[in-house]
Amino acid sequence: MSAPTRLRAEHLSEAMGLAVREPRLSWTPPAGTTGQTAYRITASNGWDTGRIASAESSGIAYSGPALDSRSRFEWRVRTWDVTAGGTETASDWSQPMPVELGLLHPSDWTAQWIGPGEEAVNEPGERPGYALTRTFTLPAAPERARTYATAHGIYELFINGQRVGDQQLTPGSTSYNTTLQVQAYDVTALLAAGLNSLRAVLTDGWYRGTFGYTRDADMYGTHTAFLAQLELELESGAGRLVIGTDASWLASATEVTSADLMAGQHVDFRAADGGESPRAGDRGKGARAPGLLPAPPRAAVVRSGSFDALTGPLAPPTRVTAELAPVSITRLPSGHQVVDFGQNIHGWIRLAALGAPGETVTLEYGEVLGPDGEVTRDHLRPHDFRAPGAFRDAGQVDTVTASGAAGEVFEPRHTTHGFQFVSVQGLTADLHQGDITACLVRTDLERIGSFHCSDGRLNKLHEIVEWSFLGNSCEVPTDCPQREKAGWTGDWQLFVPTAAYLYDVTGFTRKWLRDVRADQWGNGVIANISPSPGPAVTSAEFMGFTNGSSGWGDAIVMVPWEIYLATGDASILAENWAAMNRWLGFVRTTAATQRHTRRSAQAPVPAAHEKFLWDTGFHFGEWMEPDGPEPDLFAARTADNGIVATAYYRHTTDLMARIAGVLGLAEEAAHLAELSDDIRDAWATEYLDASGRVTVASQANCVRALAFGLVSPEHRPTVTAQLVELIREAGTHLGTGFLATPYLLPVLAGNGHLGLAYELLMQDSEPSWLAMVDRGATTVWELWNGIDAAGTAHQSLNHYSKGAVVSFLHRYTAGLRQAPGSAGWNRVVIEPRPGAGITSAATSHHGPHGQITVAWTLSKSAWAPGGMTDDGVLTLTADIPSGTTAEVLLPGEPAAVVGPGHHTFAAATGGDTAHPELMRSTL
Repeated sequence: MSAPTRLRAEHLSEAMGLAVREPRLSWTPPAGTTGQTAYRITASNGWDTGRIASAESSGIAYSGPALDSRSRFEWRVRTWDVTAGGTETASDWSQPMPVELGLLHPSDWTAQWIGPGEEAVNEPGERPGYALTRTFTLPAAPERARTYATAHGIYELFINGQRVGDQQLTPGSTSYNTTLQVQAYDVTALLAAGLNSLRAVLTDGWYRGTFGYTRDADMYGTHTAFLAQLELELESGAGRLVIGTDASWLASATEVTSADLMAGQHVDFRAADGGESPRAGDRGKGARAPGLLPAPPRAAVVRSGSFDALTGPLAPPTRVTAELAPVSITRLPSGHQVVDFGQNIHGWIRLAALGAPGETVTLEYGEVLGPDGEVTRDHLRPHDFRAPGAFRDAGQVDTVTASGAAGEVFEPRHTTHGFQFVSVQGLTADLHQGDITACLVRTDLERIGSFHCSDGRLNKLHEIVEWSFLGNSCEVPTDCPQREKAGWTGDWQLFVPTAAYLYDVTGFTRKWLRDVRADQWGNGVIANISPSPGPAVTSAEFMGFTNGSSGWGDAIVMVPWEIYLATGDASILAENWAAMNRWLGFVRTTAATQRHTRRSAQAPVPAAHEKFLWDTGFHFGEWMEPDGPEPDLFAARTADNGIVATAYYRHTTDLMARIAGVLGLAEEAAHLAELSDDIRDAWATEYLDASGRVTVASQANCVRALAFGLVSPEHRPTVTAQLVELIREAGTHLGTGFLATPYLLPVLAGNGHLGLAYELLMQDSEPSWLAMVDRGATTVWELWNGIDAAGTAHQSLNHYSKGAVVSFLHRYTAGLRQAPGSAGWNRVVIEPRPGAGITSAATSHHGPHGQITVAWTLSKSAWAPGGMTDDGVLTLTADIPSGTTAEVLLPGEPAAVVGPGHHTFAAATGGDTAHPELMRSTL
């Protein structure tokens, strides 16, 4: 028998520097078994559970010797499982997994916060990087060495000229006032007997650099700082040596003349110190190319800084996860060379062909080319809200000045860009393919899902959705990787079900939710964007009134629920329960105590149901509906968006009733269920006419009514017919905007209109998904006309939210979804629902119990010009992992319930069954 695989601690495959004393462990049961009956865990620190009779393979809390700062152990597991023949057999032992804790207490730190002593601080976006260095002598190479490091800003750490680790953009993006991640590194191999050096390069990063659409700067402070502690265990009996940041370190200029996450990075290699550690009075002449003599190093300045906010990782680290070669390099008449990498990504380039000594090369990054073939950034310029009609610069420009040193390579690791194209300006020599590389920079998430079908355009659609997510998964789930790079709550609540199917986003989301909780206002409002500087800042800023919108704030409930469904781990619900209640308290109080002025003017005395209507305050509403009015944030402050907000009020309350049930809070679950029913009835009273039609007629409002269960069973056909009417009136085009689009196709398929769902999916005139594909998109656009028919770009060309449609391909086309009431993929439904002439489809998902695969094909006789025939044959295969059951639903066949193993089914084509309860995982 094989062994358990995919060992994890706190959902992480790399558990280095954890801040959890009782980490939760998990594994995937051995393949080829039907179910686990027991397990045994042993660890290098003496922990041995003995045989534990249990089918659980996740959320197993460590219960060995007490752990504290620096504790380290390796654990392994074996299981007892039932084979296909019905006998219990012990597995082999798994491969061991190391777990190591970081520094858990402020008292563990002897290091001090230090920084450069800046006599003057440049304007935001134009601030240089600094080096902080220290040399020391060791009598012998250490037996074991760890470095713990973090920063106010972005840091890179070098020991003896070698970069420490492969993590990027450390310490990462968090709400720094409450949470600052510390990276722990094993640096044993980098140290040697004799003279050694520590060197950190420090830049503004998220801490004080420009950020977001509004280009705010100095959000967390006005000075950068660095904190590091090197701990060495010397040869036996020699004890431990600790070297920390303090006033003995030196601060100096670097080749990074400016670095900013939005504006770009500027490097002058003539000022490079070659990674050497400067000494006081040393002007570094021997380490540099001739021409520039920077100021001598000075003593670093000890700065004040919190040790209470320091913590370990919850998410995988950010890395360069892929490198792309150019697909073309074009020299323009201007002399500029435009490099096309064939794919819109997030990251930077690596340039190995620099100019002559002293020659500056400019790199302008963009998503699209203008009519002249040059990179354009015009569509990425943000509005200047303080100067109506004005726009800010789009940023995304790097420069590099060569020194002429051999092997000089430019890789701007202190900024990031969203781009497919780079305009290389000022380089006389022709670029060759090997001279320039695009680096994809993102959180190193494990892929766990896949999809493929017989239709090439749908495969391309799925591909661009995946790329869009990869480009927006750097540290936090961002809206776009160029213009804003912001962790908008609404975007992630829409896309998280899709993301959780394709990638393991558990730790990634837990990390982000920790910031969402920290950024919550005292009155319960959820900030639009996390991480942020906190309630005191976001509530007082110029656009602070936009926080607290329905569909955005509801992420605090919807996102944890989706991660619970994906993993079966209820701890994420418990972690966020208090914040959920504060948010619901804000909504409930607002609905009960405030009344829209329009409604008050119509009837001075409110009707009984109105205390359940949330119709005041700022709401984004459906946002960006095709052919809808241009968004007006200031007008939205007084608009009546009650039909949208009340729908989310009901949906959030319904989910919280379910969450309370999962957490064993029976009384609260009952109260919340009653409130949910009251809100549903109020919505129906206010927004349905006597015949059951939605009074504020739009595709989005009809979709929400059906998806959120706002209409009674007798009125579902009426609202469904109204939705179909609206779609046909739009020329069989979708009319949904930001919030409702993920639900559109499932609602149609779940209410008897599978054919129309496929018509919309395959529509290739604007607005549609395939219009993006046909116009050459490599990522999902923010607007349906991101590149219009004339080829002009509009707003961001990398926004994943509309890409949530690919869940329809997983759940309906391929036919794999969780069963209602299941969490952690222990019960699934397999029900392919082919359409649009698709003759085959396959999908897979690696859940907590192992990989589930579904694949089907249709015989040639299954499709005719008028649609699917009744005389074709659908052949389906499915692989079900240990501890999982599947209900297989095929046309004309009785439901079949099967367990683990490989299964094959065949059924006649024709017919279709609607299952409204399966429309989305939240339902």
